[in-house]
Amino acid sequence: DAFTWHDELMCVPQNISSLVVYYNQDLFDMAGLPYPPDRWAWADFVATAVALTQDFDGDGRIDQYGLGVEPSLFRLAPFVWQNGGLVVDDEISPTRLTLTRPPSLQALQWFTDLHNVHRVVPGRVEEAAQDSESRFLAGTTAMYLNSRRGVPTYREIENFTWDVAPLPIGKTAAGILHSDAYCLSATAVDKEAAWTFIEFANSIAGQTIIAGSGRTVPSLKAVAESEAFLDPTQPPGRAQLFIDNADIMRRVPVISTWQEIENIADEEIERAFYGDITAEEAARLAFLRSEEYFFRGETAVTNAKAHE
Repeated sequence: DAFTWHDELMCVPQNISSLVVYYNQDLFDMAGLPYPPDRWAWADFVATAVALTQDFDGDGRIDQYGLGVEPSLFRLAPFVWQNGGLVVDDEISPTRLTLTRPPSLQALQWFTDLHNVHRVVPGRVEEAAQDSESRFLAGTTAMYLNSRRGVPTYREIENFTWDVAPLPIGKTAAGILHSDAYCLSATAVDKEAAWTFIEFANSIAGQTIIAGSGRTVPSLKAVAESEAFLDPTQPPGRAQLFIDNADIMRRVPVISTWQEIENIADEEIERAFYGDITAEEAARLAFLRSEEYFFRGETAVTNAKAHE
């Protein structure tokens, strides 16, 4: 569905991935904490992040953060869904953002509290100086939220052991779909050659090559469930998690103006995350500022249908 437009499949899916918690096992060990379980609650997640956030030398500056997360709609969305909320009013034909509705706003408040209340993530200045992924790689951030794309980089880590854990669960389990696809342009110079490549890339042989990179979860189940992907000789040890998460993944809407809508939401979420405005104000502004882009997107779809 993520690559379908007007009931037509536009691209051939190459992979899927879900958002997971990457964690530094050594830092958990030093703190005397158990590794994240297969199922944990929001409160457990926050308590763990708090315990792992440390000012070792007592100078008032945090030396080790418990968590790193991008303050964006894509990172927030799973928690909105977990709380019984919606990101948009209609996931098939959206007309507005719905972060102002109570379940969604509660999730946004919880998300922004990670910085504003619990102080388990770097502030804006600290993040600008060294982003959270770099801190995770350096061993100074204990947990980091990311998709499968981080694995090739993290496999280069030599100074600590790491693994993955599921997102904490709210009222229900939910994740967000990360996916890429192969698309063949109608104006391609050599369509036959391009299609030959796509056929190979999405064959068992091609998908096995992709699996070997570690970056993605192959779209072919036969490859995803093989040792080509579930390689026991390389981290993460809990690679099966990426496959198991497929059943709970949801996607953002397919609308022509989604990038503009997401950019606006990201701006307001970031402002709330770093304490410039309240979560309620961020939700309201995201709704108001994005409204015209839903209209434009709907018009584009309507016009496209009119010309079919």
